[in-house]
Amino acid sequence: MKHFLLFIMALLLNGAVLAKPRPRAQPKTQTLILDSTLLLQMARQAFIDSVDQTLHYQQGHVVLPGGGAELTVPRGFRYLDSTQAVRVLTKLWGNPHSECLGMLLPEKSSPASAEAWAYVIRYDPMGYVKDDDAEDIKYDELLEEMQADTQTENKDREAAGYDPVYLLGWAANPYYDKAKNTLHWAKAIRFGNSPDTTLNYNVRLLGRRGVLVLNAVGEPSQLAEIKASIPNLLANVTFAQGQRYADFNPGLDEVAAYTIGGLVAGKVLAKIGLFAVIVKFWKLGMLALAGIWAAVKRFFGVGTKVS
Repeated sequence: MKHFLLFIMALLLNGAVLAKPRPRAQPKTQTLILDSTLLLQMARQAFIDSVDQTLHYQQGHVVLPGGGAELTVPRGFRYLDSTQAVRVLTKLWGNPHSECLGMLLPEKSSPASAEAWAYVIRYDPMGYVKDDDAEDIKYDELLEEMQADTQTENKDREAAGYDPVYLLGWAANPYYDKAKNTLHWAKAIRFGNSPDTTLNYNVRLLGRRGVLVLNAVGEPSQLAEIKASIPNLLANVTFAQGQRYADFNPGLDEVAAYTIGGLVAGKVLAKIGLFAVIVKFWKLGMLALAGIWAAVKRFFGVGTKVS
């Protein structure tokens, strides 16, 4: 952080010299006026660059941890492994710690940028999920049940030091693709007193012994972009040979306690329970920038306010 601050100050001093007006015949005072918007843009970009320099992105074929599934990184995306993904989720985005298999991010953005969104990849070895109830679920009633469950869980969230979660509704209605054994739905979520809405677009690939979870985390305005990316994503991710849904052996394999309705309701995520939703809280990075701006103001003695 110290080197980052010195870097910003150096840029500002250099800019101040270049932008310094020609002195008048007998100047009495000189005032240095800093453009707070430009300063924050510079600091934000420096922050983004500093984050990206610590990350190692992968392309091509990736065998996910555990060996049960694999993917070819889709065109336009890049992959972060499990360790780096957890660091982004917890240190940068402010989520509670939980394990994942990695993240897929669009090439055009950094996880530290405001416009970032990503697929968080997990696997739940819950067993073979029967899809018999897929056509019978009343999703409006299920939503009301989920909202009530969220309110109950908020007590535990707040006791653990995290903001309460408010499930606002469906951002995309749930549907099940029986031919591909994939389940899709999207939730609109709000955290604490924040006026911002977070989008969790859930894709579940059913397998022989569990479910591969692809959770796209972004903003509601990115819904169309996320939905457009799903067909190519599904074409490039698969279970390992012998682990596909069609490989189920009723004489050997365990059947999950939950069906399609249970997946949507989220009750199967008991091991991470109330922390199952993920927030892209990029403003944590902006809080760091606010501290830098305060230090720069003290250094230059500038009284400009940042709104």
